[in-house]
Amino acid sequence: MIYLILIFVVLFFLLAWRRLDLAVIFLIAGLPAYLIRFNIFGLPATLLEAMIWAVFLVWAIKNFKQVKNNFLENFKKGTKIKVRYPFDWEIILLLLIVFTATVAAGFSSSSLGIFKAYFFEPIMLFIVILNVMKGDKGREKILWSLAISALAVSALAIYQKITGQLISNPLWAAVETRRVVSFFGYPNAVGLYLGPIVLIMIGWLASAVTYARNDKIKIIFINLTIILSSLSIYFAKSKGALLGVAAGLIVFGLMANKKIRWATIIALILISLGIAAYKPARDLAVSNITLTNLSGQIRKAGWNDSWKMLKDGRFLTGAGLANYQSAVEPYHTEGIFIKDFNDPDAQRKLVFNEAYRTAHWQPLEIYLYPHNIFLNFWSELGLAGMLLFIWVIGKFFVMGARNLRTQKNKYIVIGLIGAMVVVVVHGLVDVPYFKNDLAAMFWLFIAMVSLINLENQYGKNDI
Repeated sequence: MIYLILIFVVLFFLLAWRRLDLAVIFLIAGLPAYLIRFNIFGLPATLLEAMIWAVFLVWAIKNFKQVKNNFLENFKKGTKIKVRYPFDWEIILLLLIVFTATVAAGFSSSSLGIFKAYFFEPIMLFIVILNVMKGDKGREKILWSLAISALAVSALAIYQKITGQLISNPLWAAVETRRVVSFFGYPNAVGLYLGPIVLIMIGWLASAVTYARNDKIKIIFINLTIILSSLSIYFAKSKGALLGVAAGLIVFGLMANKKIRWATIIALILISLGIAAYKPARDLAVSNITLTNLSGQIRKAGWNDSWKMLKDGRFLTGAGLANYQSAVEPYHTEGIFIKDFNDPDAQRKLVFNEAYRTAHWQPLEIYLYPHNIFLNFWSELGLAGMLLFIWVIGKFFVMGARNLRTQKNKYIVIGLIGAMVVVVVHGLVDVPYFKNDLAAMFWLFIAMVSLINLENQYGKNDI
């Protein structure tokens, strides 16, 4: 196996040397390649990491003189940098905060691995994207890459739905309780990966229909990607992803144009009235929104444990990178009684009925993260890290909104805004960043909005 990986990496490096843009396309399409793991001199690595290092090193070597001169320009008095990297100070601060978090975790191998895979390498990819994938052609290449990746993930997920094969968990494989996992091994990963891509594809589709109506093959391909990706999320039964996609669609509809805005408002009113009138739908919506269902009660118990841990001397520092499980263990709730909010007699049964208590007792495990985007960053990077990420996401939205004035890229930008909405909304109940592919995708979105902003600010030929 290691020899096959070595051959692949050598060939990929050669591809990057000959055609760096094609290598970047291959890398983006192969984001799930982090699942292929190996060791280099005893150090854990993934195929995705190897590809990121390859494209970054090729770019740095081929542009060494320019990179060196640009770096030295920063230290010359009276020199004003013509074009600054978007999010440059945020990135510097982030790396400092993450390094501090590794110190808080005692420089453990796990913390250093997360520093490398979830922060340093995605930022390397961000730099390469900004320098290699410029202009309309670069943006199209990124979009095609994401579509191909989404189709590959969706194809396997739908095959699993039809056959039940390649799902290791017997409960998820059973016909009655089937949940697809695609390449990832657990269902929510399907929603975490495909949810944001669906919104970007919708933005690309709107742009293609508006400005490239004759390109029927592209339009069919994008539609296919959206349909199969949406079905895969549904078959994964990822409620957080479905809610995130719904929120992203609402934002997209409200920002697109006057006709779509009114159609979105009317649809929202009709759907809301329908849910309010139909009791089963109303109860389902309320239980999911208020987190009174099974998964919601489990999530809230975990958040409560995390909050106790943070209040007890870790309010500023968090638990330290990759140190959440050991830090929260003293505060961990071993289990909870799942409450049935539709049963007015539930509390009395829990007190007096032993069989009822046994049936409603839910043991709780200690997860890798708190499953909430704010608590995730807070526990890993401390209060400063959480606030910095809120700033980065907020700046992303502001930058995207400013770029809406350019008509040609309008729908792409709205799609990117919608994708980040999916990340944030799904992140309220899950972990939308602390995973190799998701961290890389996050900074890919940042890079795409940054490139459009630079083009609008300086022109395509000056960045």
